[in-house]
Amino acid sequence: MSRPAGDPISELTMGRSGGFDIADEALADSVRQGLARVERLLRESVRSDFEFATRTSLHLVDAGGKRFRPLFALLAAQFGDPDAEGVIKSAAVVEMIHLATLYHDDVMDEATMRRGATSANARWDNSVAILTGDFLFARASRLIADLGSEAVRQMAGTFEALVTGQMRETVGVGPDEDAVEFYLTVIYEKTGSLIATAGRFGAWFSGVDEATIDALERVGRILGTGFQISDDIIDIASPANESGKTPGTDLREGVRTLPMLYALADEDTSPRLRELLAGPLTVDAEVDEALELLRASNGLARTRATLDEFADDARKELASLPDVPAREALWMLVDYVVARTR
Repeated sequence: MSRPAGDPISELTMGRSGGFDIADEALADSVRQGLARVERLLRESVRSDFEFATRTSLHLVDAGGKRFRPLFALLAAQFGDPDAEGVIKSAAVVEMIHLATLYHDDVMDEATMRRGATSANARWDNSVAILTGDFLFARASRLIADLGSEAVRQMAGTFEALVTGQMRETVGVGPDEDAVEFYLTVIYEKTGSLIATAGRFGAWFSGVDEATIDALERVGRILGTGFQISDDIIDIASPANESGKTPGTDLREGVRTLPMLYALADEDTSPRLRELLAGPLTVDAEVDEALELLRASNGLARTRATLDEFADDARKELASLPDVPAREALWMLVDYVVARTR
């Protein structure tokens, strides 16, 4: 059974030590009200005359989640007029597109669970999941058409990045390509691009100047990529009782994440770890062995250093922004992305 959506700010705060919180009460209240409006618009926008389409679309809407993308859009809007026309609608658009990609991802990954609920492809079938994702893309397109041709153009570029990122991942790195750079490109396109657009939309529709819009878009790009890197670290370094996730999921799926790529690029990495990283691991003992070797490897240390570099880049962008409560909140969000891996 789907669980109701929680408070996205609280969900982030309930993470590991050093969690994200909004200290300014007025800002926190404004963002919560905005998220409530986004939630209502999401539910209104997926309703169809065909009841089955409504039911399958609400499946993941009702499953909740952090609502990270609309949260970031609403924080970006605080640098201008957060109540300006288009802010809520653009925040809902980026979340609806994100949800649509999840339906498609679950089919490609043959997933059975999503956000604590049975995935749509497992509950119904692959065709229903794919069509539901397509339906959400269509409804998102209808919303964004109300925001003007430039918004449509911006989202078209984001669509392209989302698709090419998935295509790159599916095809894999070529023999003449750098595996680390290839991976960073993939996670930017698959994750960072939409969060960057969330920042641009929130700032743009709130009426701020172009320099602020560009800076917040860059912060979104960095945060989105950094968040995936932090997930890579958590999958290896964090016990299940702390992270809430099963360690070694990527090892079981044969996915080479950044710590693994760095380990494989290190000439001092043991032959045994290279052997274990050659393909998916199906034996629990081998997963545990690989995790132990990765935790001691230079690959994990280099990944932490890379995440710190992304965080520093985000802080430099934030330092150029006007000194308003939202800037401190975004600074704390950057700190949270790093702290959740410690």
